[in-house]
Amino acid sequence: MSSFDWPILMRAGLRGLGISPSDFWALTPAELQMMLGDAKANAPLLSEGLDALMAAYPDQKMELDDGRR
Repeated sequence: MSSFDWPILMRAGLRGLGISPSDFWALTPAELQMMLGDAKANAPLLSEGLDALMAAYPDQKMELDDGRR
């Protein structure tokens, strides 16, 4: 049994990317994934992602030469 959803992948390749059927079938799954992009990599930074980023890299107040912050 295949773990690929071929109808969805074919629609993405043929309609979404506009490649020909012969080009689609010549691709490896890794090549098709690269062409379609990684959905997680392109996801917008939502509030929980921003919170995690701010917790990992908190702002640091710098003290000026005259003692002001």
